[in-house]
Amino acid sequence: MNKTLLIVLGVIVILILAAIGSYNGLVGSSQAVDASWAQVQNVYQRRADLIPNLVQTVQGAANFEKSTIVQVTEARASVGKVNINQNQAPTDPAQLAQFQQAQGQLGSALSRLLVVAENYPDLKATANFRDLQAQLEGTENRITVERGRFNAAVQAYNTKIRTLPTVFFAGLLGFQQKPYFQATAGAETAPSVKFDFGGAPSSGGGAAPTPAK
Repeated sequence: MNKTLLIVLGVIVILILAAIGSYNGLVGSSQAVDASWAQVQNVYQRRADLIPNLVQTVQGAANFEKSTIVQVTEARASVGKVNINQNQAPTDPAQLAQFQQAQGQLGSALSRLLVVAENYPDLKATANFRDLQAQLEGTENRITVERGRFNAAVQAYNTKIRTLPTVFFAGLLGFQQKPYFQATAGAETAPSVKFDFGGAPSSGGGAAPTPAK
């Protein structure tokens, strides 16, 4: 076996080892992204699970604004219509943007409901509402944390597929960049409130709050 052949075989072995190392590293990073995505899904699902009880509780308040309840219910239904894999992070930025938009609309609807609830002292005084509000606020904080962790995992993965020597193998091995969660436009703006009590006051007692001006 001549020297040239040995050199060629050596280069081939090095390339194979580099490809194996790159593949294993990418698999680990990709799975980290998927695990973080699953956690994002868990906290979003927790929020969705709180909504039926929250809606039922506020419906019991005399003259509670009807359009706010409808908005929350419809937003929750819209989230369920987004077709997205629960256990594997999306690779299509448009798909993630659609998911984020639906979740953002639900978050805005819930924020508006809590703003409206400030005008119902009797509702705020009930233990069930206070508990649901605390759970919801805690869940919103958790969503922020898990989204941040997801973006960090995506950043680590995207960095890896663009660094040497992995960049030479990532595309060939089927690994593509993954999209990030983006900052929600208008998130810094407080929700506007217009009261809609759905007609005449009910006979359940209690005067309707004075509409905000």
